[in-house]
Amino acid sequence: MNAHLEALAPTLVWQHFRTLCNTPRPSGHEAALVAKLEAWADGLGLAHDRDAFGNLRIRKPASPGCEAAPGIILQGHLDMVAQANAGQAHDFTRDPIRTVVKEGWLHAEGTTLGADNGMGVAAILAVLEDPELTHGPLEALFTLEEETSMGGALNLAEQWLEGSLLLNLDSEDRGQVYIGCAGGADVVVDAQLPGTALQPDEQVISLSLTGLKGGHSGMDIDKPLGNANRLLVRVLWALEAFDARLVSYQGGTLRNAIPREAFAQVALPADDVEAALATVETLARTLKAELGSGDPGLVLTATKVAPAEAEPLTRDASAMLLAALHAAPCGVERMSADVPGVVETSNNLGVLSVEQGRFHLCALVRSLHDSAAMAMAGRFQALFGLMGARVKVENGYPGWAPNPESPLLATFNTRHAALMGHAPEVKVIHAGLECGILGSKYPHLDMISFGPLIRGAHSPDERVEIASVAEFWAMLRDLIETLARQTADSASRQV
Repeated sequence: MNAHLEALAPTLVWQHFRTLCNTPRPSGHEAALVAKLEAWADGLGLAHDRDAFGNLRIRKPASPGCEAAPGIILQGHLDMVAQANAGQAHDFTRDPIRTVVKEGWLHAEGTTLGADNGMGVAAILAVLEDPELTHGPLEALFTLEEETSMGGALNLAEQWLEGSLLLNLDSEDRGQVYIGCAGGADVVVDAQLPGTALQPDEQVISLSLTGLKGGHSGMDIDKPLGNANRLLVRVLWALEAFDARLVSYQGGTLRNAIPREAFAQVALPADDVEAALATVETLARTLKAELGSGDPGLVLTATKVAPAEAEPLTRDASAMLLAALHAAPCGVERMSADVPGVVETSNNLGVLSVEQGRFHLCALVRSLHDSAAMAMAGRFQALFGLMGARVKVENGYPGWAPNPESPLLATFNTRHAALMGHAPEVKVIHAGLECGILGSKYPHLDMISFGPLIRGAHSPDERVEIASVAEFWAMLRDLIETLARQTADSASRQV
């Protein structure tokens, strides 16, 4: 499968990316890939071990004469986001990712591609295999469950890693280097809400909101994209005028992906159905106009259906829930005052469901300031606490405070200018890189993050620019060799 990838350059990187595409690896299902990488390391005679959580480390000794160079940790996560277009039959735990080249970009066929963080992982494996690379001591750290909980980084063994420099290869823009990131936490809301039987004079209608682009809830949160949960809740709130009672709801699949689709059923007086359907039709035009060219594919429909098996919520419970959801924070809360153009604090209404009266919400709050992320989480606790829901804040992870004076950054800037002809943009990212967590466990680490050009991460529109992979690889090799050479040159001058 995906044999055409091996015709791309640089060959070593694409060969390893092919292995990743052919090995299913959604979050929580990385075991088969870990076993495959361990067998591969054995074949090259490379030492490897795992910590208690299952994170994998592969080590490669320094090239002769470079033993005194600072140890470099090359870091990426093995898991990928599992998202497929509606109607796309794909089992992410069993089926390989099918890739296709279009106009200089690599895409997947109807699913996420896994370039996030597969390109970084492939590059790390290529470094370990490259027989011509001159390097100091190398450690390849492959973490687990980054996309769902940051679990691998949060549970990483302390006093395990030996290097002093860390290259995180989980960024998605060419010509940029990241030196800071947002922290965040999951906000999980649950409640059992009362229901009553469908009344003889009530009709059930089914609502479907599809066609949105979706995207990464950190990288893309400031883009003009629709959030399917936010928009369908707005529609349901409008149907409150007809005494509609919520029967069921399903929207979003991952807390860190902007939802592309949402579906609901409501019961309302039969005499009001035609007016309600007309309201939905009007809202479809309104929402489409508001989204404009930023997210032009919205499709909102409503149809009469047979009575649902589940009981609708009581009138009061339905109104209370929809009011809370309609008022809940969503999207960008504040832009950074210190880093122009960067989001400071945001929230994503990622996963929302109502089934048999059981309400569940998983939102992801992010901020460059850990205190602001916790304040946003507290707003959820206050809002949904009013309706008696259970609200938990979990899987919290710290941000990564930028260090503009980093020696590693200075070396990267110099080599990027020499190799690419211009200095890189030094950035802080609103997404949650693992660097913040790793830095809290290993505070001595000097860290940067960079990568090839990836767009549409966390959605089936995910793609990677092929030419940028070659640039990324050249920059990575050059940086590793420069760091090894600096130490050798220093030692030679001392002699």
